Amino acid sequence: MAQTSIILRVELDHQKISFGDVAATISRAGGDITSIDVIRPGKESSVRDITVDVADTEESTVVESLRAQEGIKLINVSDRTFLVHLGGKVEVQPKLPIKNRDDLSRVYTPGVAKVCTAIHENPNKAYSLTIKRNTVAVVTDGTAVLGLGDIGPHAAAPVMEGKAMLFKQLAGVDAFPICLDTKDTEEIIRTIKAISPIFGGINLEDISSPRCFEIEQRLAEELDVPVFHDDQHGTAVVVIAGLLNALKVTGKRIGNIRVVVNGIGAAGVSICKMLLNAGVTRLVPVDRDGAIVRGGQYEHPMWQWLANQPQVEAAKGSLHDVIADADVFIGVSRGNVLAVEDLRRMAENRIVFAMANPVPEIAPELALPHTAVFATGRSDYPNQINNVLVFPGLFRGVLDCRAKVINEPMKLAAARAIAAVISEAELNEHYIIPSIFNEKVVANVRKAVIETAILTGVSRRVPADFR
Repeated sequence: MAQTSIILRVELDHQKISFGDVAATISRAGGDITSIDVIRPGKESSVRDITVDVADTEESTVVESLRAQEGIKLINVSDRTFLVHLGGKVEVQPKLPIKNRDDLSRVYTPGVAKVCTAIHENPNKAYSLTIKRNTVAVVTDGTAVLGLGDIGPHAAAPVMEGKAMLFKQLAGVDAFPICLDTKDTEEIIRTIKAISPIFGGINLEDISSPRCFEIEQRLAEELDVPVFHDDQHGTAVVVIAGLLNALKVTGKRIGNIRVVVNGIGAAGVSICKMLLNAGVTRLVPVDRDGAIVRGGQYEHPMWQWLANQPQVEAAKGSLHDVIADADVFIGVSRGNVLAVEDLRRMAENRIVFAMANPVPEIAPELALPHTAVFATGRSDYPNQINNVLVFPGLFRGVLDCRAKVINEPMKLAAARAIAAVISEAELNEHYIIPSIFNEKVVANVRKAVIETAILTGVSRRVPADFR
């Protein structure tokens, strides 16, 4: 059970309640007091900050128990997560100090004019003379944020800031959060194109389906820098990486397996595409209305694309119908859509990736006894499918080779590179995906992406370590 630490600022009326009563109330509600700070002492009343360790699920119980006590005024509740967000999580820092007029004349006027002229004469020099060479825009409209849905651009900002931190810490890439206050597809495309000159790459994030498909496709076609929708392709890359290793554990071959993918939104479509590119020959995409079948007619353009693929099966049915005899289940849908009985009807040595967050398609405690390999999107169970394994190394690679686009071979190469981080000796059913803090991940992904960009003719520069 996940734990958190909360800080409760309370005002006590000493005529009605003692601190001992407060401590007892917190303990009964499941909290453990770790420190007490007196903010304002007094005979009749006092204000204290009480730090309490508590399970995530019991935080509200502690808070409501205190509110219900006569003599306690709950002034504020905060936790460590909120505290690290105060003032935002990223900032801009200059690379060198400006101490005198001479420094000023070189970084600004008049010296900067000749640098501007050089870029005007040769726009490619922006890569060597500005932050473009190492900077990515992390762009959202706030319509599909984590499991929260359409919460808007202001509320999406903490996620984008967190992603910018990961870019910098894991791969040395400077990333900046861009939160757009519009849901209009054309306006989003136009705005990103307008701000693109300063960025070496565009990372789209948390944009709802199906708009995200057109936005990414149009930008990839109309911009000269790589565009990557992480919710689609980042998730797909890690799924393929995990699947490659899971197949090694179970002794199955990718060309022989039958795969059911449940939830054909942004991530589901990309997973299906990558499965086909990786060699899957029997695919069953499933959404709310049942299986998407070969030869069917669908309004959703990506569903129609899937229906046109020869590897997609033609049999109709619900998830519970089509999961029979499946070797692999991949879920990017919603919690508790699978039962143990469904797993028992799958093929032997079954592989289940239940990635709905925060509640998986089937509870791990129920699934683990009935699966050969089990993975989720959560960090509190083994085999977390986490796209943080992808985007830092991927963008490090595309920036270093100045790739024009991020193509399908580059994504597949990134998946294989992530899988290869785990050696044959280390590989087992509980360890098919490396940690995001494994230093080999970014280096492996960067190398694979650059090699593939060069081989497929989309790189505009060969890094020194590849010459």
